[in-house]
Amino acid sequence: MVTVHYFFDPMCGWCYGASSLIEQLNQRDGVSLVLHPGGMVANRAIDPSFRQHILQHDQQIARETGAEFGDAYVARIKSTAPIVMDSYLTAQAILATDTVGGDPLEMLRAIQQGHYRDGLAVNQIDTLAALTEEIGLDESAWRAAMTANEAQLHGTITRTRQLMTQYQVSGYPTLMLETEQGWQKVAPSSFYRREAQWQGYWDGVLATDASVNTAEISVMKQINMAGECRPWEAVMRCAFGTGHALYASL
Repeated sequence: MVTVHYFFDPMCGWCYGASSLIEQLNQRDGVSLVLHPGGMVANRAIDPSFRQHILQHDQQIARETGAEFGDAYVARIKSTAPIVMDSYLTAQAILATDTVGGDPLEMLRAIQQGHYRDGLAVNQIDTLAALTEEIGLDESAWRAAMTANEAQLHGTITRTRQLMTQYQVSGYPTLMLETEQGWQKVAPSSFYRREAQWQGYWDGVLATDASVNTAEISVMKQINMAGECRPWEAVMRCAFGTGHALYASL
């Protein structure tokens, strides 16, 4: 069994682009995937003047990753309707899903598809509650978990940021593989549209009991990380632009 840490943000477009790779990894036997949400943007309205840039950034994500942005989402971005992004409420929804025994990665995927495919207002708790029904959760139990986990959320995000600083994680999405030599960075951006190579990489990791070739890791660290959201830059420049996953906590 190898442990892989996933640093992400529910509102990061590049994380949406990498979602198929993350799902494949999560489905593999012998992999324990630990989720670390970053809290990229807190309940922030998007300026209408910025929306054309958002669409251009989404087109880049689609080209590089193959991710599809739905007509309802594109229409919403093109409209004059208010759009609010909230990494905190969506992360809390994922945490609550884990609390009630659901799959937090499945909830993440539902949020991403709800936003980027269906154009839903995932900054609203009723929208998120409707998504829980789609993935087979008890809504009342989930709502209770949302309330109970509210205080834990900020500690979880703080812990994520501490780990990002400690291991020099500069943006989302990033994976860190635990090995005997320490945590090693794995960049999903080097595997966009290369799913066979992605599978082969993890075949090698598992075959060698998480002992990753150091030369390959060195190459990965030198890859241009344009295909990721950078949490420490201005959020408007990046927000658009196991068998069972465990939600990381303090």
